[in-house]
Amino acid sequence: MQQLPEEFIDSLRRLVGEDEAGPMLAAIADEPQSSIRVNSHKLQWSGPERVPWCDDAYYLDGRLTYTFDPLFHAGAYYVQEASSMFLDHVVRTLLDAPVLALDLCAAPGGKSTLLLSALPEGSFLVANEVVRSRVASLAANVTKWGNPSVAVTSGDPSCFARMTDAFDFILVDAPCSGEGMFRKDAGAVAEWSPSGVELCARRQRSILDEAWQALRPGGLLVYSTCTYNIKENEENVRWMTGHLGAEPVPVGTRAEWGITGALDGSSIPVYRFMPHKTRGEGLFMAVLRKPDGDVRPVALPKCKRRSVTIPHDVARLVKSDGRIEVEAPDSNRFVALPGEWKPVVEMIAGNVRVVKAGVQVASVKGRDIIPSHELVMSGLYDNDALPAVELGYDDAITYLRRGQPAWSDVARGYCVVSYSSVPLGLVKGLGNRCNNLYPQDYRILTTHTPEDIRLLVNA
Repeated sequence: MQQLPEEFIDSLRRLVGEDEAGPMLAAIADEPQSSIRVNSHKLQWSGPERVPWCDDAYYLDGRLTYTFDPLFHAGAYYVQEASSMFLDHVVRTLLDAPVLALDLCAAPGGKSTLLLSALPEGSFLVANEVVRSRVASLAANVTKWGNPSVAVTSGDPSCFARMTDAFDFILVDAPCSGEGMFRKDAGAVAEWSPSGVELCARRQRSILDEAWQALRPGGLLVYSTCTYNIKENEENVRWMTGHLGAEPVPVGTRAEWGITGALDGSSIPVYRFMPHKTRGEGLFMAVLRKPDGDVRPVALPKCKRRSVTIPHDVARLVKSDGRIEVEAPDSNRFVALPGEWKPVVEMIAGNVRVVKAGVQVASVKGRDIIPSHELVMSGLYDNDALPAVELGYDDAITYLRRGQPAWSDVARGYCVVSYSSVPLGLVKGLGNRCNNLYPQDYRILTTHTPEDIRLLVNA
């Protein structure tokens, strides 16, 4: 790792003291800990050492060759550093009924996919990213995770401030100075400066102020950063309590987890992950409750419905579920979405750009109905609707590179291809050959194949 800025080292010594600074700097210079979170709706897998504060999460003894692991592309697991998975414990501890949730700064999608697994059944998540260039990766990761109860949006926090009292739960994983990621990201080291810390703290307060307007009275806001300094952490929490009337909410933890509390001498309940005490990167998290008060009713528009009969060839692709409704938002596609959340999606679409909502079931091209990759990735797909082809490893990599399949036993028409019984996508059998329908934007780009490939199934 490149040399840390002297001003950062000095600030760290003031923050934790001389006795703690040495071990902490040594930990920052060490190799980062690998960890993953398994998508239990797609894969049953357990590792030898579980991340204690997150369901279905495991430490690994080294990095997998993620690019060449078909299960990674299938959304069977997500690569995420362990500290940020503390959000799973927070959500499962504090929420016990369905909520409308917002992940305000969501790309690339680690915490959004975690929320899709951790939120109570029947919840709906809006995963938002303001930076347009990062929205595609967010949408791709959400699609691969496969939960239909989500909308991906791209808008400034001010768009959500207009939706007064709309959300029950908001996550603000704020853009920050990135000190907690120094051992994983050399770019964060190069970009760090004291003035950058000040700039981040001011920007975070602006984001929090706008998010607070969108939170209903009695709702919860989780504020997190991947940095160590007090300005972006404890001082912003104190600002929220003083200026917004926020009430800090404690979350039970265990001593053996090694989580550190506030470092500003206060007793506010915050949760710090320090690399010399916890197995993960640097993280700060606090939970804040908006005081009870009069809730202004959210004006939900009447859903725009097109009187279109859903063809049998479309309806049969989707598992029978009383909550899910299939409709045709336009003449070119069919989309499935939990019916009770459709008015909310309409309300959101009136305020911010919606990239995707629910799951696209199929598209229409001429007279042909083409099953969607999104559907095959989701839990809505009826596994008996289309023929299935199980691929070996080499064929799976060829498929993920969007190479020309050489399989001769594929039935005519659309077929689902799988690896280790987990769907990867679609092909169209043409008799003596088939067309690869894997999305262009998702394909493995490199033509180089490493000699030593380490897969999850062998980890």
